[in-house]
Amino acid sequence: MSKSKFLTGLSIVAGVAVIASGAAVAQDAIAKRKALMKAVGGATKTGSQMVKGEIPFDAAKAAESMNTIAKGWAEFATLYPKGTETGGETTASPKIWETFADFDAQGKKMAADAAKAATAAAGGADAFKAAFGDVTKSCKSCHDVYRVKKN
Repeated sequence: MSKSKFLTGLSIVAGVAVIASGAAVAQDAIAKRKALMKAVGGATKTGSQMVKGEIPFDAAKAAESMNTIAKGWAEFATLYPKGTETGGETTASPKIWETFADFDAQGKKMAADAAKAATAAAGGADAFKAAFGDVTKSCKSCHDVYRVKKN
């Protein structure tokens, strides 16, 4: 085999490896953001059940659930690099990449609202309920714009 054919073959193998590596990174980011969103969904469910009286209000659990939401945004925002727009059955809207600054601002607001709700939990069920309402409004406003609805 000539040196140029060998180098061409090596270049093709390297290119395939880079593409495969990029696909793996994209799938990993999508999987991580889905896992974080699932944790946020679970935390939201706990808060919702307490607010609706479906489970007893527990200030420590309410604060813990809201802290899950508040602390998750910093990592969550890093999981949208270019190349993760599709695949992995993502429901992320292309608008995230088009207007990332707004997406990030909405996420930071949600995190701040969740931190306030975590603190409000110490004030009792009524204080938590009022603060939790702001969290759910933040979640909804972001989902309305930046989430593709599944059929």
